[in-house]
Amino acid sequence: MLSIIAVLIRIISNSLSNVFQKRLTKHGMNPLAVNFYTYTGLSILCLSLVNKLPLITNEIFINATAGGFFGAAGNYYLIKSLRNGDLSILGPINAYKSLVAMFFAIFLAGEIPSAAGVLGIFLLITGSYIIFNTTEEGFSLKLLKRKDIKYRIYALIFTAIEAVFIKNVITNSNILTSFILWCFSGTLFAFILLFIYKIKLPKPDKFSLALLCSVILSAGIMQFSTNFVFERMNVSYALALFQLSAVLNVILGWKIFREKDLIKKLAGSIIMVIGSVVIIIFK
Repeated sequence: MLSIIAVLIRIISNSLSNVFQKRLTKHGMNPLAVNFYTYTGLSILCLSLVNKLPLITNEIFINATAGGFFGAAGNYYLIKSLRNGDLSILGPINAYKSLVAMFFAIFLAGEIPSAAGVLGIFLLITGSYIIFNTTEEGFSLKLLKRKDIKYRIYALIFTAIEAVFIKNVITNSNILTSFILWCFSGTLFAFILLFIYKIKLPKPDKFSLALLCSVILSAGIMQFSTNFVFERMNVSYALALFQLSAVLNVILGWKIFREKDLIKKLAGSIIMVIGSVVIIIFK
């Protein structure tokens, strides 16, 4: 029951975080600044918990550092994609995580997709066809030239890799340790990205500050609930359940940002979620 509640909290907080991130970038804040402020805010909140950290072994440190790198990069590309893209289109793309995992399993582990895996791929493509046909480019290779789509795919890959390192930290410590180290290492790499791209941090106005606080709160709840689920469930199964946020993203995109073609996008996202679950659960 606790795991189910944590999954629901994670789904809702993830979608809300996407909404707040999109509103911040539409208000004019650079995605790198949003990324840095988010991790920094969470790190400040974690300072009072530092005394609860256990002895950090080399294995924990390496996995936490790697997780921080891929997490910061993934969050940056996610925010960057949301700046110009539709939430109702970018959200369902996350269902392709399962296909990415299957692709790497074929070449790195020699795993040949089962009949269920092939069915899952068919469902993903069918759902994608329905959703992407609502765009000007349609379901074609031209769609991959759109920056918001490319950035969302980058975010998908980075966060999928991040999940593995987070799970390793949890296995060798606990969810609180993993969360604190994720915040600290994410802040470090978010700052490095700021430095590389020479982005100056803007002073938030009252509206931006309120949105930033909302992003920090929702992102913190999202990540902690993610860790809670990872501690009790196989990562691949958890990622399959998390895909349900795609449906919520479509609804929020329609309701908040007045994005069109609700019925088509809902139908496509549900089909994609089913395909993702089929690939992961019945692989």
